[in-house]
Amino acid sequence: MRIDLKGQVILVTGAPGGIGEAIVRKLAECGATVALHYNQKAGLANRLAVEVGNDSKPFHADLSEPARGVPLFREVLDAYEKVDTLVNNAGVYLRSPNDKDLNGWLADWNRTIAVNLTAAGVLSREAVNYFKRAGGGRIIHIASRAAFRGDYEEYFAYAASKGGMVALSKTIARTCGKYNVKSFVIAPGFVRTPIVDEYIKQHGDESIMKDLALSEMTRPEDVAPAVAFLASGLMDHATGCSIDINAGSYMR
Repeated sequence: MRIDLKGQVILVTGAPGGIGEAIVRKLAECGATVALHYNQKAGLANRLAVEVGNDSKPFHADLSEPARGVPLFREVLDAYEKVDTLVNNAGVYLRSPNDKDLNGWLADWNRTIAVNLTAAGVLSREAVNYFKRAGGGRIIHIASRAAFRGDYEEYFAYAASKGGMVALSKTIARTCGKYNVKSFVIAPGFVRTPIVDEYIKQHGDESIMKDLALSEMTRPEDVAPAVAFLASGLMDHATGCSIDINAGSYMR
């Protein structure tokens, strides 16, 4: 089976590096034009857009200020005159021990919720309002197994943000399906990315590997094909679902 996304415009947040880059490359390989959102990695975003082609372009927004999602979505619409799929991938994974001073802990909590959940909510709001006018569309949320099994003590905010993302996706699927709006969750476990490398520096990789049913950690390239499949429309009747990609470290 060949997934053909030619003619689709897909906005991917957090596009440079890690899971985002793998998603961009897979979508473009399938023919999509990708709007690459970035915050700090302008050079990488520009190079990636050129490499994948298909008239893909970078777009900047600092999603720690979630309202920036509104001009981001509208800039993509202005550039391409349509959006077919939104991929809410941007996220942070901030270690914040409970014995940290409260002001610092709250700063970590607020940044995590802002980037991982509130910005995704703002962008989903913009997408749903647009999709209702346009006749439909798809939203794919990159959540985490932490939404279902919980996370570690230093990551209260991360687990809460990803749990909220799952609830957001289900709500969109339940209430907007009759407008031809579909919503999905992909829930990875640990994926070999720079964010996880920081975790490994703190805890070592044995704490990760001992939980896996498979013999190797998930790579970004293991997550990206599911995004392309969901964007293709071939899974539309699974709207509201969550797909686990975690090397068998958590099974529901």
